[in-house]
Amino acid sequence: MKPGRVIGTVTLSQAAPQFRGARWKMLGPMGPDELSGKNPDGCASGWSPVVLDQLGAGEGDVVLYVEGAEATQPFDHPIPLDAITVALLDRYEFDPID
Repeated sequence: MKPGRVIGTVTLSQAAPQFRGARWKMLGPMGPDELSGKNPDGCASGWSPVVLDQLGAGEGDVVLYVEGAEATQPFDHPIPLDAITVALLDRYEFDPID
């Protein structure tokens, strides 16, 4: 699992049948600087994954997400999915190991 902050909503004009009615979020991955508060933006630079969200996460929420084959585990049928939210965090503590 990886931590990320919801930075936006993705709207699709067309989607595969498996994803009709699905909610998609864009995440800003969170590394040590973001988790410790050293980065005031709260999101690491780099790519921003788009994830399927079935938890109801909103902009600014911190979530945990998984990518790859683990993202398809909640489904009992094959689905073309690469990332999904798995937890919506109310709070967290980060104590980096030196």
